[in-house]
Amino acid sequence: MTPPPQKPPQKKPDRRAARPYRPPADDKPRRAAYDVLEAVRSKDAYANLVLPGLLRERGITGRAAALATELAYGALRGQGLYDAVIQACVDRPLKQVDPPVLDVLRLGAHQLLRTRIPPHAAVSATVDLARRVVSAGPVAFVNAVLRKVAAKDLATWGADLKPVDDRLAALAFEHSHPTWIASAFRDALGGDLWQTGAALAADDARPEVHLVARRMSRDDLVAQSGGTPGPWSPYAVRLSEGDPGALDAVRHGHAGVQDEGSQLVALALANAPLEGPDGLWVDLCSGPGGKAALLSALGEQRGARLLALEVQHHRARLVKRSGTPDVVTADSRTPPLRPGTVDRIVLDAPCSGLGALRRRPEARWRRKPSDLPGLMRLQGELLASAVRLLRPGGVLVYATCSPHLAETVVPVGDVVRKDPTVEQLDVRPLLPGVPDLGDGPHVQLWPHLHGTDAMFMALLRKRS
Repeated sequence: MTPPPQKPPQKKPDRRAARPYRPPADDKPRRAAYDVLEAVRSKDAYANLVLPGLLRERGITGRAAALATELAYGALRGQGLYDAVIQACVDRPLKQVDPPVLDVLRLGAHQLLRTRIPPHAAVSATVDLARRVVSAGPVAFVNAVLRKVAAKDLATWGADLKPVDDRLAALAFEHSHPTWIASAFRDALGGDLWQTGAALAADDARPEVHLVARRMSRDDLVAQSGGTPGPWSPYAVRLSEGDPGALDAVRHGHAGVQDEGSQLVALALANAPLEGPDGLWVDLCSGPGGKAALLSALGEQRGARLLALEVQHHRARLVKRSGTPDVVTADSRTPPLRPGTVDRIVLDAPCSGLGALRRRPEARWRRKPSDLPGLMRLQGELLASAVRLLRPGGVLVYATCSPHLAETVVPVGDVVRKDPTVEQLDVRPLLPGVPDLGDGPHVQLWPHLHGTDAMFMALLRKRS
């Protein structure tokens, strides 16, 4: 008897293939970091202004907020280094990689090369982020590139890729700075390449938050914030972590966020020896208001009035909000004041900002040498205006948040050489206890020496 024909075996359905793809649970810190990079790239936004709002809006706090901050700022600071590594792992120019995909790769490279996140976790989390913020299409590409990045550590990548016959360029590559900025640091440090490397390394590290006690005691601010007293300014408190905007003292204007170097500029002006009366102080470029608020509080204690000038309306509003009562929106090159009537002037002139790159991580890639000529003209015009406003015997502190010689000693030297009514005084005695101030008479602060931004200041006096 012929057996009945057997039915072909039925293929079991692939249950995994039948299920629709479910994207991974949203990774809030990495998503916030990516959104910061996207805003910087597509809107020319500033990371230090975008990130705090995103964290508050999305309820990201504690360790998650710290991770988002490290990823966003770290990826932006290290962009030049990471782009070189990524370029070594792809077969086409980075210009041909979609910008959102490149942002994801930079975040992944930072996790792999400069954090303690395990490589498998860094790759997996970044691939999941790519699925969410880009699409499923580039996921395999992102995965492949990051696995190549993970094959070597940072030291090995650096040895493979850095220039071998140019020590300055090698330092710039190692610490992820454009070479022209490294050159400006070297020149300001007298050609000392060891100091240049230390300055670049400090510039590439996560900075502390500096607070200033304006209308409260520093001891109370230390107790409220959990920070430590700053070493140089009697009003400074330093925080290693935390959101300063959450402090009651900051919200109510009794304290503020201000680098200790900027506080020293205000103190130098307030403590400079003066001939004659001491009633009118002027901050010529006062936005966003840190120095003006501190000087206003110091002036009140002495019966002096501070007038703050700011050319941009929105920045003038910030000055007013900081606690400075007298704010005028005006161009300080043509100020609404009679010449020869002001006792003390601080001019923190608009500059390249090369001294605050550690706090503005995207700025090192945004600034160009071609920005300098226009800034130098503006600085010269503002300095000339400030000298006209000073009364005989009055004093002026010229400051820039930049160590570039073209923005510091050059404009000061020009005004002293051209105007016989102006003399330069030694500013170092006004900074008691601060070490490594150089030969004078001006002062250049540094992150690697003072833990401050690279703030420059010079003290001028109108001859009697």
